[in-house]
Amino acid sequence: MGAGEALWDFFYRYFWEPMFTRSGYNAVNTFVYALLFGLGVIYSYRYIIKPLKIKVDERLFWAVTPMVIFGSTVRALVDGGVLPKHPLILTPGIFFTAFFLILPSLVADARLKTYPKITIAWGTVLAAWANYLLITHAKSWEPYMLTMVHTVVSFAVVLAFYKWKPFDRLYLYPALAHYFDVASTVVAIHFYGYREVHWIEHHLVQWFGAYIYYPWITLILIAVYYALRELVPDEEERHFWYLAIYILGLGPAIRDPAQMILQIGG
Repeated sequence: MGAGEALWDFFYRYFWEPMFTRSGYNAVNTFVYALLFGLGVIYSYRYIIKPLKIKVDERLFWAVTPMVIFGSTVRALVDGGVLPKHPLILTPGIFFTAFFLILPSLVADARLKTYPKITIAWGTVLAAWANYLLITHAKSWEPYMLTMVHTVVSFAVVLAFYKWKPFDRLYLYPALAHYFDVASTVVAIHFYGYREVHWIEHHLVQWFGAYIYYPWITLILIAVYYALRELVPDEEERHFWYLAIYILGLGPAIRDPAQMILQIGG
């Protein structure tokens, strides 16, 4: 086997094949995707957000939310057989697709001083199209209802805890997004027999069951918050990291229940 063939075999085994077979994440692609994610956050802030003079506040969180809904729903539509499998709408390709779709609208908003109107409108149009396909192909809404029950309970706990203001207000967005994600994941695994595809969490679920996600994600959210406070002294850049963590949580939180209502018959 030549060097080129060996390289392709490595890429195919650890990156290409898992996209199409849903065989899950592995140690190699988990490390690479985490590295790319970190670099993407750093360079997006320094060379896009900062030069465009877009303040990283609640408006930016709301501005990107429709595009996250679009990307996550499209990803679910692929798994549900509504849309064909293509690298640009599979994970991680869908992240790049959504990024390059939202970038022109952010630039237009900044240049025309209409921020965040164009970005929200553009994302809403795309999200509406994706959700139209979702609604017209839905088989059962039960998974979504179970997800919402779990979400409401966890949100109530988080919001009650926030009365003591234990963290920056803006960090509430990623925290709630990830508890929404936990709710959808727990429902998928515990009630419908889905398999966890992330490398570490797959083992945790095997050992302790799906509800281990609640303490596990809580520990991660706490660790990430204090790590960012120490490692990212610039407040605006740190807030942009909050946004990135918010997207990481909200994406699968929307995708998972959408995936289930397309695949599980009533």
